[in-house]
Amino acid sequence: MQAKGNIKNNKMLNFVSSITRTDILWIISFTGLTIISAQVAIPLKPVPFTLQTMVVLLAGAVLGAKKGAYSQLLYLGLGSIGLPVFAQVPDGAIGIARLFGPTGGYLLAFPIAAFIAGYLIRDDNDYLMVVISMFIGEVIIILSGTIYLNIFFLHDFSESLKAGAAIFSLWSVIKVFCAAAIYFGIRKGKPNKS
Repeated sequence: MQAKGNIKNNKMLNFVSSITRTDILWIISFTGLTIISAQVAIPLKPVPFTLQTMVVLLAGAVLGAKKGAYSQLLYLGLGSIGLPVFAQVPDGAIGIARLFGPTGGYLLAFPIAAFIAGYLIRDDNDYLMVVISMFIGEVIIILSGTIYLNIFFLHDFSESLKAGAAIFSLWSVIKVFCAAAIYFGIRKGKPNKS
């Protein structure tokens, strides 16, 4: 029994020691950027337009898969405890309740999308690969949000596609190309990915 506890403690120490102060600064920075981008919102129902997904994709691309996902997990954690980090929308729930609202499927996909985008970009900084990786991350967010919206709120897949995916199609394309442009603009000063 004690051996299992020691193994768990050693894994936790290895995890903590593998993240440097610089990594923590970058993770917190992308969490902050996600918070700021959430406040740039056009409040539509059931899901507002925001710049969040662009930052989610950049977190994965710049920080790498794991650290990009950590930045988004931190974002979700801060919002879940009630800090006002999620997009301010009329009738928006506070704290963890937001994850069970109409935008919950999108929010819960943020760490996954950052991880996938970062994982796909890790060895290939070719423009086409970066754009494709970011599109895949964006599709994960939109698909997750649409399915969640359908299952828990609208109960009509056609309506869910209109309200949760189609309305964002042009906006998503613009955000992916903007994220790719920003990524190539800052990649010289980016941290080591992992």
